[in-house]
Amino acid sequence: MEKATAELKMMWDQRHADPDKQPSAAEVLLENLHLLPETGNALDLACGLGGNAMELARCGLEVSAWDISSVAVERLQHLAASEGLVLNAEQRDVEQDLLTENAFDVIVVSYFLNRDLMPALIAALKPGGLIFYQTFTRIAVSDTGPSNPAYRLGDNELIALLSPLSVRFYREENRLGDLGKGFRDVAMIVAQKLAMKRS
Repeated sequence: MEKATAELKMMWDQRHADPDKQPSAAEVLLENLHLLPETGNALDLACGLGGNAMELARCGLEVSAWDISSVAVERLQHLAASEGLVLNAEQRDVEQDLLTENAFDVIVVSYFLNRDLMPALIAALKPGGLIFYQTFTRIAVSDTGPSNPAYRLGDNELIALLSPLSVRFYREENRLGDLGKGFRDVAMIVAQKLAMKRS
């Protein structure tokens, strides 16, 4: 297990060391910034270069950003400091480190898929909290994204994986209509953890 983790870290360190790669926030977040709370704790999980984390910090949230790549974390810390943004970026194995329950008002996940983590992500949301999630689908227009179908979503699978939450926004266009337009190859959702009603 430790060898696999080390190899995974090395792979992502190499990818994130590319100076041409720059952080960018996911469409699911950029298109739905108006749904964010004015204050609160936010997590950018498997953050990469931290485009989501930086956008959340610009919106005034207290942001944590976690990634297995120390190179990505160091670059994010430098980029955030250069912009005067305050956030807490940490190297963490997000597939092994336990999430604290009821810890975050907002969680953003983009282009990372571990189905086994979904219950922990849901539990980590505070009542009323939101998850913004976007990743690749198996039904695609281009060859962008992972070649292994295990790392891609089935049709409407993202809704099913987050079924304990209430959907506030969803988009998955499949191969309908004009394939040159729209947000293709991905599914994106904003879903909310409702507060439990007292009996």
